[in-house]
Amino acid sequence: MYITDHLTQAVAAALTELYGISVDAATITLQETRREFAGDYTLVVFPYVKQARKSPETVAQEIGAHVAAHLAEVSGFNVVKGFLNFEIADSYWVRFLADTAADERFGLVVPAVDDAPVVVEYSSPNTNKPLHLGHVRNNLLGWSLSRLLEAAGANVKKVNLVNDRGIHICKSMLAWMRYGNGETPESTGIKGDHLVGKYYVEFDKHYKDEVKALMEKGMDEEQAKREAPLMVEAQQMLKRWEEGDKEVRALWEKMNGWVYAGFDETYHRLGVGFDKVYYESNTYLLGKELVQKGLDLGVLFRKEDGSVWCDLTADGLDQKLLLRRDGTSVYMTQDLGTALLRHNDFGAERLIYVVGNEQDYHFKVLKLILGKLGFSWADKVYHLSYGMVELPNGKMKSREGTVVDADDLIDEMEKTAEEMSREHGKNDELTDEERKHLYHILALGALKYFILKLDPTKKMLFNPAESIDFNGNTGPFIQYTHARIRSIVRRAGESGGLKNEEGSHAIELNDKERQVIKILHSLPTTVRQAAAAYSPALVANYAYDLAKAFNSFYQDTPILREVEPALKALRVNICISVANALRNTMDILGIEVPERM
Repeated sequence: MYITDHLTQAVAAALTELYGISVDAATITLQETRREFAGDYTLVVFPYVKQARKSPETVAQEIGAHVAAHLAEVSGFNVVKGFLNFEIADSYWVRFLADTAADERFGLVVPAVDDAPVVVEYSSPNTNKPLHLGHVRNNLLGWSLSRLLEAAGANVKKVNLVNDRGIHICKSMLAWMRYGNGETPESTGIKGDHLVGKYYVEFDKHYKDEVKALMEKGMDEEQAKREAPLMVEAQQMLKRWEEGDKEVRALWEKMNGWVYAGFDETYHRLGVGFDKVYYESNTYLLGKELVQKGLDLGVLFRKEDGSVWCDLTADGLDQKLLLRRDGTSVYMTQDLGTALLRHNDFGAERLIYVVGNEQDYHFKVLKLILGKLGFSWADKVYHLSYGMVELPNGKMKSREGTVVDADDLIDEMEKTAEEMSREHGKNDELTDEERKHLYHILALGALKYFILKLDPTKKMLFNPAESIDFNGNTGPFIQYTHARIRSIVRRAGESGGLKNEEGSHAIELNDKERQVIKILHSLPTTVRQAAAAYSPALVANYAYDLAKAFNSFYQDTPILREVEPALKALRVNICISVANALRNTMDILGIEVPERM
């Protein structure tokens, strides 16, 4: 148990013995003492004053005296009005540090594989374009959330739903038929997902020309968009696909195959993966069966034109389309089918969808319809809604070709990492192969950390130049700190760190040592809080705070030059523990930390 657990139990015992107040220790909250006051942890006593029938100062004084008398780890306390500040003995911090240095997985919990899993869906790309910066945030957030939940003890299944059918896919297919002249990834040297994305842009360009021409002939814009020949043909192609037309299906399989190969390459470069991949083409039919079930139950209705809807006006929303009048399905149809399939596959404890906040309405509707269809597990569906990624020059639009491509972004980040590493002289002793690997992990570390350090719910403005700075709140700063620490530990050699039995009671910590150890001590709590909040940002900013505190300690405190053996061993322990904690927290973020730079 950690000192915070001992403290809450001791406070609960004091409340019972002093005032007859029965309190569950788990409900007692401690805060880290503010830096302007002496102490380590603060208890706010106001919630207990009324039952104790004494002033806040008196209650705080009496609880403090009782705890100090019964808990050896408390070296003192002070009272500021209704705030009780506990001071923890240096001997506790030294013992904790020795234990931490011996635990390479400090802060992480081994998942219980027999528990009902938490299913996390992320990526969910369309097979009509390559992955772009928006997909990068999605993939990194989904992967990191999965690692975070695992670190907190959950059994996690990472899944991907590929949107491999629909009108947008038919647009790329039709444009390739019209304007592609038989191009393939092999004949052009273009990555498959990029080649298909090229024809998605081509469709939009020619479609706009057709709409403009129709409007010049006197047609209003909505009618022109609906009756433009390319759009009509794309809709017909979608209907042929759903009817199983062999020619359309063969083209669909060929072009999707190009895209999957491209996606796999990008996923590998990003360092993400999945336990299972679902395809909309395999789930939409199950969704159609659920629509029929809804009609049979009377929770859905069919309009005169043959389309099927769900009336959600009583729930404060509107009517939601589930099947078009020609019988083709929409996104909601396949999401209903996928949710049921996924629940049946895993018996999930939670179904978490990592999807941008432009889909907030969609997931409200999904939960409501699942509930109306009689599925008791509908309330287990959770939408992790994250903010969009914007660039200094505005939003990205795939159909207009104004996106930041994920592959191009990684290439550019690696190039920048190389330039900055050379400028700082951080790779002189490495081989060419080691340098190449270093540039890659610095580039990915910069990209991932910049994206993940921000609260997922917030919109973000991505600035590549800021992300790769070796100073400040960046991935490379933390990576460099880890490499520096590993160098110190290697030079410490076999002398190692201080063990618990080696006179730890005699060591007095300075302020910088205590600050680093206290931040280390808060790692398990931070991981639990971050997992509960579905926020890898809490872990990212913890890593930065720890790296910053270590660097302050490093600048002011001799380590290998310390002549007192016990102090030197203690400081080596600090190095070992901080390196472990940085590696573990960055691993949650999907970031590799180098052993040397």
